[in-house]
Amino acid sequence: MKILVTGFEPFGGETVNPALEAVRKLPSVIGRHQIVPLQIPVVRYEALRIIAAKIEEVHPDAVISIGQAGGRKALSFERVGINCDDYPSFGDNAHNTPIDEAIYADGPDAYFSNLPLRRMKEAAEKAGVAAEISNTAGTYVCNHVLYGVRHYCTLHHPDIVSGFIHVPFLPEQTQNKEKEYPSMELADIVKGINAAIQVIGEEE
Repeated sequence: MKILVTGFEPFGGETVNPALEAVRKLPSVIGRHQIVPLQIPVVRYEALRIIAAKIEEVHPDAVISIGQAGGRKALSFERVGINCDDYPSFGDNAHNTPIDEAIYADGPDAYFSNLPLRRMKEAAEKAGVAAEISNTAGTYVCNHVLYGVRHYCTLHHPDIVSGFIHVPFLPEQTQNKEKEYPSMELADIVKGINAAIQVIGEEE
């Protein structure tokens, strides 16, 4: 399989994004899968345009998007994306601050990831990395991409599977913050994602 793996640029005043750093560290081949890395902006719709263009260029079998979720302590395999952009007080990197806006007015209320989330979670745990299945991807650009990629694939490439993984802060990101946050070493984030990717396409 060919798997497109996207990682967000830094946002929210951070100088690094563990999602992008992890994507950069992934090998070009994982198990039987060819990995195509892609950096995307933390900008609503622009991120989706870049992903759609890459899909048309490389014709992947799967799309996995990786994003930072400060405060999480495990790799979070997201189950569902909702048709809502809502970040009035914390804009994206282009200063967009939507309030209760549909991502696509003609889209369904939600899309479920069609990646093998349970097996991916278990594979990460078997590799010694904390992992969970999450039922909320929020309403920020991460959810926007989870929902938007599923929408695009449903309409144009129904054979492509896709989903989203949230990752914790890196240890260096938790220093000098007003409160304590959990973190995960980059090597562990990469190890968990690597293990999870290996089980995609395996027989149930």
